[in-house]
Order: sequence, then structure tokens, then C-alpha cells
Amino acid sequence: MTTIIDRIVYENPSIPFHRHITSGMQNNLTKEKPLSDIDFAKDVLFLESEAIKNLINRLDSRFQKAVDLIFHCNGRVVVTGIGKAGIIGQKISATLASTGTPSYWIHSSEARHGDLGRVVADDIVLALSNSGETEVVTLLPFVKLIGAKVIAITGNNKSSLAQHSDIVLDIGKIDEPCPLGLAPSASSTAMLALGDALALTLFRKRNLKKEDYAFYHPGGDLGRKLLTVEMVMRKDEENPVVNENIPLLDALNIMTETIGKPGAVSVVDSNNKLVGFFTDGDLRRHLKNGISFLKCSVKEVMTREPKVVHARCLVAEAYKTLKDYKIDQLPVVDDSNRPVGIIDVQDLLEVGF
Repeated sequence: MTTIIDRIVYENPSIPFHRHITSGMQNNLTKEKPLSDIDFAKDVLFLESEAIKNLINRLDSRFQKAVDLIFHCNGRVVVTGIGKAGIIGQKISATLASTGTPSYWIHSSEARHGDLGRVVADDIVLALSNSGETEVVTLLPFVKLIGAKVIAITGNNKSSLAQHSDIVLDIGKIDEPCPLGLAPSASSTAMLALGDALALTLFRKRNLKKEDYAFYHPGGDLGRKLLTVEMVMRKDEENPVVNENIPLLDALNIMTETIGKPGAVSVVDSNNKLVGFFTDGDLRRHLKNGISFLKCSVKEVMTREPKVVHARCLVAEAYKTLKDYKIDQLPVVDDSNRPVGIIDVQDLLEVGF
């Protein structure tokens, strides 16, 4: 009995895969040299890589139709599958969602017991099954009644799944490197790679930028690096702003009553331009010299020409300013130097800085 690798190398002598040319092959496949664990593991990786390579020539107009259908979808991409294909489906759905294509995953069996109610006519169901004859097939009549389109990823274009889908992405018949040829591995790898190709093609087609990607990844390291100040700043009713002629006590009262109690207030002139900033720290420093200053207007005790940050700047830049100058708050301004927000060091801690 010859291995799958033996057949590949024997039928394709140009493949530089000398470690797998066994003594059996050298003697007309009559004897075989047992593979070491390392060599067998290399066989697995080789077969899985071949499964992906073979997908390249399978991409045709059907793939383009799938991309166009999803790109113009007004609903979500509902990914479903069972077993290993279902697990791969979860990852594909996550990749779609994180790159700008709204998507969620449902378990094929759970869908038969109520979860199918999540699917609406504007959705697209992306169904995964190598054989095309799993429980996924039983969902199709109901999906059709709902009115959603179906895209299948399968290794059997003659299967029930393929026959009842609007678009079929065929990964072809794939030999599994499992010693018994049963455990999904090369086939599931091919499904995953095809799902990535689909998701990333859509990502490119949407022409999204790094900032858009960061919006879907606010908790990750990349997201933190690409977050802009306007995404995390306190604004509107959480951003206290007072006129420079207001009594200090009134300014302090506004600071206290502001939602979130930022501990600072931006001070503007009659044109609503930022002219100063007053913080809890300023208050404590002035208290060292008595309380007479409390009768002053805010412009007499505010910090003039304070450090500021623009709303479009990266949060990382705001963090550096806060850290370098050992301050807790920064006024956020627009192109006209009008205060549109305030950023507090606590806000940055919440997003992972």
C-alpha cells in the first residue's frame, strides 16, 4: 500500500520532495520505507499546502459572483456549518465581520431549533460542507422560503448542497493526510483559505482604511494605535466649556455638575475660541495661597495657552502629551481652535493605554 505522498511524488517526478521518495518507490513501489514522525508531519503540511495551491486555478466567475453578491448585500452574511466545517465557518464569519462585512455564525443543528429565525430575506447564507450532505442541507428549503440567497463552499459540486445553492464555490476532491483518510484537515484548511480570500477581497473592494479597520478592533493593539482622539474624547454634555468672564465659582460649579466629572473646564472668548484651561490641579495649587482667588473670574486664574490635541490626532499622540507633561486632561480642539471635547487620562486607560 502506497501513501498519498508517494502517489503525488510518483505521478509528479518534478516535485522537489526527495525525502518522500521511499525505497518502495525506487523499487516500483514494491517496498516502502517507514516514515518518521517528523517526515509524516511534513507530509501533512505538504498536502495542506497543495490543497490551497490547487484552489488558485479554481477561482473563476463563480467566485466573482459571490463577491458581488455579498458586496451588494443589504443584510448580513450568515455563516453555517457542522463539525469541523462549522468551526472553520466561525473563523470566516469573524474575519468577514472584522473587515467590514457584517456577519454572524449559526450552528446548523441549532438553526433547526429556532436560530433560523435570525435569518431574513436580505441576508446571504454561506454554507460550509465538504461532502455537501450534512445537516446543513436540511436548512436550505427554509432559507429559500425566507428569501435569502445561498453560497456554498463544498468539495462536492454534485451534492445536495451544491444543487440547491445560488452560487457554488467548489474546493474539489481533496485527499486528507489522516492515516485513515478520514479526519478533515486538508479540506478544512482549503475552506479556511477560500473564506479568507473571499473576506479580504471584499475588504479590498470596500476600499476601507486603517482607521476603518481600527474601528472594528478597538480592543486590540492595532486598534489602540489607530484610534483617533474624537473616538474616545468626552464631548457634548460631558465637555464643560465656559466664557472667560464667568466667575470662578460658577466655573467650578459647572465642572462639578458635568456628567463624568472630568475635573477640568475649557475657557473660551466671545468667538468661542479656546483661550485657557482650568483644572482641579490648578484649584489645589491656588488654595495654597488662601481662598481670596475664589472671588476672581476664571480668566484670572486659568492656564493660558494650554497644551491641546486635535480631534483627528491619534490617541497615542494624546497619551504621549499627557505622559510627557505629567497632566491628567487635555482640551480637544477643531481646525478653528474651538474646544470640541476633553480627553482624560482615565479615558485612555479604558482603551488599553
